[in-house]
Amino acid sequence: MKPHERVSAALNGAVAAGRVGLVPYLTAGYPNKDTFIDTVKKIAAVADVVEIGVPFSDPMADGVTIQRSSRIALEQGVSLRWILAEFAAAGSIGAPIVLMSYLNPLLVYGYAALAEDCVKAGICGFIVPDLPLEEGDDFRATLDEHGLALIQLVTPATPDDRMVRLCAASKGFVYAVTIRGITGGKSELPAEVPAYLDRIKALVDIPVCAGFGVRQAAQVESLGKHADGVIVGSALVEQLQAGNDPVKFLESLRG
Repeated sequence: MKPHERVSAALNGAVAAGRVGLVPYLTAGYPNKDTFIDTVKKIAAVADVVEIGVPFSDPMADGVTIQRSSRIALEQGVSLRWILAEFAAAGSIGAPIVLMSYLNPLLVYGYAALAEDCVKAGICGFIVPDLPLEEGDDFRATLDEHGLALIQLVTPATPDDRMVRLCAASKGFVYAVTIRGITGGKSELPAEVPAYLDRIKALVDIPVCAGFGVRQAAQVESLGKHADGVIVGSALVEQLQAGNDPVKFLESLRG
């Protein structure tokens, strides 16, 4: 099974088992780089897919919570190269891992070397918020050679024709942003989200995961009627920041 197929299979397996796929996000090396892999393993035990954020100095799609976690991770010396080395040394994590990174660290690393090292580290794919579809051909081709996913994001503001192209280009799953804004929102999700998710689902034969602003069990239950999985980021990072048990929090989201 190719790496991107592992991601889809994990989410499809959750749906087949009668539950919503759970995709927790945590910033690599946060809150403590020395305990990072242990934290990931604990989270992976209750997750279907785990999204790891590569810390970056200008995380434009992220709110204050993830911006802060990125800064703290960078201050500890966390880098993309360190992340891949940690996962390569850790062996099996238990759930497929995808990296969320802005484009600059990927360019600095080099696409070919990055893809090869990701395979060695057991990474299954990437989410790159600042890589437009039209500018992603080189990176996508390199990932394709190694069976890795390039997961595309769509938003409520995405025009219909562009949504079709983004969905067709995505592997692993389609990331459906639920709000018009950055991560970490605490307001109720917009009323149009169910119809928006149904529209995306009709376009693809891979899973659709809803993210941004998800922090309550009721939201997970509601979104799960229209998406295959939910992505929980800022709310989980807040739990880590407070020193709370991330596993108990994630289990509470399943109701």
